[in-house]
Amino acid sequence: MKTYMANEATIERKWFVVDAAGQRLGRLATEVVTVLRGKHKPTFTPHVDCGDYVIIINAEKIELTGNKWEDKKYYSHSHYRGGLRTRTAKEMMADRPERMVELAIKGMLPTGRLGRQLYRKLFVYAGSEHQHAAQQPSVMVLKG
Repeated sequence: MKTYMANEATIERKWFVVDAAGQRLGRLATEVVTVLRGKHKPTFTPHVDCGDYVIIINAEKIELTGNKWEDKKYYSHSHYRGGLRTRTAKEMMADRPERMVELAIKGMLPTGRLGRQLYRKLFVYAGSEHQHAAQQPSVMVLKG
């Protein structure tokens, strides 16, 4: 019996749209990463990009539990001395809510060339409108 290895010629990609309204950030991210990597397919190959495209809408309506709105911190550094910038989740939601979802998903993807390739198949929008209607995405129902 031979082991199956997926390659670019045999991969069939689909488009999914996910409504993030009322969803918890971490639980949403784990399910989206599963689809981005292709782990939901029986033809999953760890070193090949065999996942699907994911569109997330209503990123501004995600939920966080507990005191995470004040306690969760996002850090960025300008690479200059004293250039550390700290923002809370509440500040991040007010400024760029789609960035919160992107960072949660990006942290769960593998590092390196494959992870960057997978990350390019993610599209996050703060509102309920997206510009990918031509791809005819199917609605992805989340478990949680």
